[in-house]
Amino acid sequence: MKTSFTALSGVLALALSGALIAAPAQAQYRQKIANDPAKCAAGRGPAVQVTVTGVAAGGGTLRVQSYRATPGEWLEKGKWLSRIEVPARAGTMRFCVPLPSSGSYGIAVRHDLNGNGKTDLSKDGGAMSNNPSLNIFNLGKPSYKKTAFSVGNSVEAISITMRYM
Repeated sequence: MKTSFTALSGVLALALSGALIAAPAQAQYRQKIANDPAKCAAGRGPAVQVTVTGVAAGGGTLRVQSYRATPGEWLEKGKWLSRIEVPARAGTMRFCVPLPSSGSYGIAVRHDLNGNGKTDLSKDGGAMSNNPSLNIFNLGKPSYKKTAFSVGNSVEAISITMRYM
């Protein structure tokens, strides 16, 4: 009986250690964060300072999400790294998006104009890093290669222009 208990304890310990090791991998996704400009101060990073221009109107919610620029993660459901959501203001808005490490990333921005939490193609706005063309054929999902930018251990600055139908 003692051998069975020892074996069971060992299996349980192994399973728990596997769960603990896997937890950080899961924790890397879906982080809702505040817009903290101090995290983009000189000497900080890795991070990206995102300037969003052309916000058509105040009202609703502006959402900025970061992704790794890989085919398996770019714009894939649940694979966003961090999300900042704030009330939208017409004109230009700035965001600081901390990143987990140096590498290749993409940023997606959405303006939910009426704040209903749904994508209304005829009203809501959208944009992505490197300002790729969006059309009916790619339905707002250009390749990760077109939106990717590199970040080292410092702060990278990018500008994104909002588009509306």
